[in-house]
Amino acid sequence: MAKNKNNKAIWKNRIKKNTSSFFQKVGGSLDIDKRLFKQDIMGSIAHVEMLFKQKIISFKIKNKIIYGLGKIEKEISKNKFEYNLKYEDIHMNIEKRLFEIIGEEAGYIHTARSRNDQVITDLKIWMRSSNKEILNHLNKIIKTTLRIAEKNIKTIMPGFTHLKNAQPISFAHYLMAYVEMFTRDKKRFNDNIESLNESPLGVLALAGTSFNIDREYTAKKLGFKKPTNNSIDTVSDRDFVLDYLYSCSVCSMHISRIAEELIIWNSDAFDLIKLSDKVVTGSSIMPQKKNPDILEFLRGKTGTFYGNLFSMLSLLKGLPLSYFKDLQDDKENVFSSNDNLINCLKLLDEILNNLSPNKKRMLELADTGFITATDLADYLVKNHSISFREAYEKTSLIVNFAERKKIKLEDLNISDLKKIFPELTSDVLNVFNLENSVKSKRSYGGTSFDNIKKMILKYKKKL
Repeated sequence: MAKNKNNKAIWKNRIKKNTSSFFQKVGGSLDIDKRLFKQDIMGSIAHVEMLFKQKIISFKIKNKIIYGLGKIEKEISKNKFEYNLKYEDIHMNIEKRLFEIIGEEAGYIHTARSRNDQVITDLKIWMRSSNKEILNHLNKIIKTTLRIAEKNIKTIMPGFTHLKNAQPISFAHYLMAYVEMFTRDKKRFNDNIESLNESPLGVLALAGTSFNIDREYTAKKLGFKKPTNNSIDTVSDRDFVLDYLYSCSVCSMHISRIAEELIIWNSDAFDLIKLSDKVVTGSSIMPQKKNPDILEFLRGKTGTFYGNLFSMLSLLKGLPLSYFKDLQDDKENVFSSNDNLINCLKLLDEILNNLSPNKKRMLELADTGFITATDLADYLVKNHSISFREAYEKTSLIVNFAERKKIKLEDLNISDLKKIFPELTSDVLNVFNLENSVKSKRSYGGTSFDNIKKMILKYKKKL
């Protein structure tokens, strides 16, 4: 092994005293950013290949650096790499180890490069993979939801507004609402991938370089479409981080909404769904309890995503151009949101695979609260040439009558109805049938069985 003559901080000749040991401990980012080692090595290899191509370094130096980096990657992958907190981050740890392996020629690796552009390049490459992984998990959620929906097209339940019975719907139609939400999440994460397509490598600290580098070459080598346009903006830009954290926050909010609804529906008061023992926990004191703790975990985690987003927004709002140490916190926020969102998506998929609708109870609840009143109002408009507002008033009187009699709308007879609206005929009684009500909502996006079948097929084809 070559003797390491470079085991001190790179600024040792300018700064004579050692940095505070406590600041080294709390100010370094090694424990957070060491997960970027593959991206860091990938970027470094592309960089030195470009330096050789541009005749800035020799063939021998290029090969020695690439050999050393390959050895370091194997060491880290096999957990044989010795990290040193003195070197602050993964980037300097790799560079210092490179000196140990190949000697002073390791110093050429930083020609025409700064940690500023190096760090952003690594993070962008990592986030590209992260977005793709999240998209895969969203696809699983959508597939699971479509499968459950396909089995429950004719499962009738009450649709709610203000948690009050509103109109009868298909349970599948409810599930398809979340397919729409998660599909919008997919679009956001796909858009994130597009916004990550500009390579920061080669802008250096903030001003670019006098070396004859080829940024187009490194951009293509690393899977970017093109290099960024402005060196100052590049090192200070974290819009792509905000986009990512926002996407995670919205996706988590969608997860929280379905979790909240399933918690309510699983309650003894509603009893609309049953959860398998695989996705519930017990009580330390009440032997009978089966608690939806995983759903509550999903609901609670949303605060973490919002916190990461607002932390980054607050961090950026007062920063002048270009680079400041404050920006180091971007990775902690990104990694936290990534890890938590993937866990939440996995848990939600497990819950969906372990719930079953209580179809009998859904139908019973749908048959309460005068839930077909709107169907009656629509019937009056279509069949008796009156305005909807007049039909609304007549229907309200009929509902009041049924409520006083303590009977359901479908239990009213035609003579009762004629007392309020004499022109009615017996065919009006068909509008009180729950299945007829659901079938009648044939407008695009409505809850009719035929509409739902078409939507399920549409999304299955997309997947």
